[in-house]
Amino acid sequence: MFGIGTPELIIILLIVLLLVGGKKLPELARSVGQSMQELRKGMGDGSKKSARAAEDAEEV
Repeated sequence: MFGIGTPELIIILLIVLLLVGGKKLPELARSVGQSMQELRKGMGDGSKKSARAAEDAEEV
């Protein structure tokens, strides 16, 4: 991906754990997951709307 391997990912995760703390980590992961879910949903809605607009344009 960006040349990030397993050792780099472990170091990044350890730094995040130190900065955020163990108690807030599940809350942070949950909020990131919800954000990703909303982003995917929004991207899906956008493609459906553009497909409908294209179909409507063809009918006219």
